[in-house]
Amino acid sequence: MSDSLTVPGSPAQTGASSRLSRRAKENLVGYLFLLPWLVGLFVFTVGPMLASAYLSFTNYDLLTPPEFNGLYNFQRLLTRDTRFATAASVTARYVLLSVPLQLVFALFVAAILNRGLRALSFYRAVYYLPSLLGGSVAIAILWKQVFGLEGLFNEFLAVFGIQGMSWIGTPSTALYTLIILRIWQFGSPMLIFLAGLKQIPPELYEAAEIDGARSVAKFFRITLPLLTPILFFNLIMQMISAFQAFTPAFIISGGGGGPADAVLFYTLYLYQQGFSNFRMGYASAMAWILLVVIAVFTAVAFLSSRYWVYYEDEAK
Repeated sequence: MSDSLTVPGSPAQTGASSRLSRRAKENLVGYLFLLPWLVGLFVFTVGPMLASAYLSFTNYDLLTPPEFNGLYNFQRLLTRDTRFATAASVTARYVLLSVPLQLVFALFVAAILNRGLRALSFYRAVYYLPSLLGGSVAIAILWKQVFGLEGLFNEFLAVFGIQGMSWIGTPSTALYTLIILRIWQFGSPMLIFLAGLKQIPPELYEAAEIDGARSVAKFFRITLPLLTPILFFNLIMQMISAFQAFTPAFIISGGGGGPADAVLFYTLYLYQQGFSNFRMGYASAMAWILLVVIAVFTAVAFLSSRYWVYYEDEAK
């Protein structure tokens, strides 16, 4: 029994202390490397989120100290603010139309590029370029010129004798010009789809061809099921991004959301309340409602994924 005891100062105890000391030093070095990220997390993310949560229950105009008003901001948003309802409706239509169309178009282009085209790297760079520039002010200004009364789109229609109009300035068409802009930014999901397509074993297609399967059957029975994890990822990322869209609507409408609030995105109305009307408490309440809405949509997507997302490991 005495052999199992560690005598103080013995080599065994000294070795254990040395190992603990070395492990503590390694942990300290790791925390030092993490320190800039941790500082950024708490100073620029967690701190502002907690401040926003508090301000959402206050009347705060950026100039005077906030005054606590309970649930008034949320009550007014959900029951009396008609422009809030308009912004929510416009954003919902934008998300529900632009995201599926963008993903379909991105998958279509990825399938074409996956056929072994020459200069594939060049095509990937060209198709990805709109995703890099699509959220910029310059592209929004260009889009406003393209679909304006004297824009390039009307010049194209004039070739066929069709009288154009201001597609940006007409309430019935303004939102759809922004949806087209969103679809045009297909580069990021396209690259992810292309990477997924290259991971599908070619033996599956060869076996399907031996069985007499045609291209459409191979796509819906092999390609699409194996791409559902990639599709699910792209869906979540693009949906969150679409809910947060701001720059195109701000530039095209001049910050007002017009014509007739046709492009009054949720984030644009939030910006108006916070930085134009100086109602930062009201804007904070809007921000938290948006967070809840995005969380609900994301949760629904995750819960539904068990019925349509196919993971190869599950079949083994």
